[in-house]
Amino acid sequence: MAHIPTPRAAVTTLPPYVPGRPPTPRPGLTTYKLSSNENPYPPLPGVVEAATRAVAQMNRYPDMGCTGLYAALAERLGVATDHLAAGTGSVAVLYHLLQAYCEAGDEVVFAWRSFEAYPIAVTVTGATAVQVPLTHDGRHDLDAMAAAITDRTRIVVLCTPNNPTGPALTHAEVDAFCARVPAHVLVVVDEAYREFVRTADPVDGLALHRTHPRVVVLRTFAKAYGLAGFRVGYAVAAPEVAAAIRACALPFGVSSVAQAAAVASLDAEEALLERVDALVAERDRVYAGLRAQGWDVPEPQGNFVWLALGDRTGDFAAAAEGAGLVVRPFAGDGARVSIGEPEANSRLLEMCARWSG
Repeated sequence: MAHIPTPRAAVTTLPPYVPGRPPTPRPGLTTYKLSSNENPYPPLPGVVEAATRAVAQMNRYPDMGCTGLYAALAERLGVATDHLAAGTGSVAVLYHLLQAYCEAGDEVVFAWRSFEAYPIAVTVTGATAVQVPLTHDGRHDLDAMAAAITDRTRIVVLCTPNNPTGPALTHAEVDAFCARVPAHVLVVVDEAYREFVRTADPVDGLALHRTHPRVVVLRTFAKAYGLAGFRVGYAVAAPEVAAAIRACALPFGVSSVAQAAAVASLDAEEALLERVDALVAERDRVYAGLRAQGWDVPEPQGNFVWLALGDRTGDFAAAAEGAGLVVRPFAGDGARVSIGEPEANSRLLEMCARWSG
């Protein structure tokens, strides 16, 4: 038998990324996918038209410099274009950042449980993931995270609102945290769900970046903007950090269609905010309904809720599927349920009222 070379040791230990599964068609029953935190609304007005125009040029490579997208973001965010770095989703931008700054022997600190791509992205670089447990109510323990930083730490990642548990950090506490972080450490503020936050002191990643230049802000068009299928996200960072991210990026990674759709989405922000407000209202309805039923649910600030079910998680996911709902189970921990169409959310509440585990 021919010898096949083996991959790096770090690759063989990678935990798998488990995507949200689509529902199985059920005769006579409308099924709903509540497993991927997708925006249930169709594309915004004008976005399909912009994307279609870009499709007509599919024989040409996309603009590798993302010139139009960077110009639109710079105007909207009030930053210079050299502070921007785009990629195929904010998770790709994080991969490029880690590749630029981490190698074997380095450490990356993040809360756990949090976005499941974090330990994968860190391990790919050969660095060590330092996972700091969440508090009992699903929040980042910033004191413990600060204490976990060592001379080997290169990056700290804050996910706010935290995926999959839902709570958001406040601007004041993140600002104070950044002031405590040593000079050799970058602080990544992952704001994938920022548009859904309705707290009294929401994190403003751009303000943090202006105050603390070592802050790297990650944002995406996948969630609130409804472009999950096109994969486009970006970082706002110091020019030298943004340049390092771009240097590690896959050439021509963000497609022409994705760039055009993202720019058109920025132009349709009024309609976007109306849809986000509707999703927030549905989230609050689901949260209130679950609490009224006696569920102990962390305060949700994304477009999802978290049910800490422990060993009963698999049974709950199976029961949900029986009701025509696909949720995202995390074995042994709990289930994340996306906020979807009103009918889906109502069915979730009905199912949860009946379910006893």
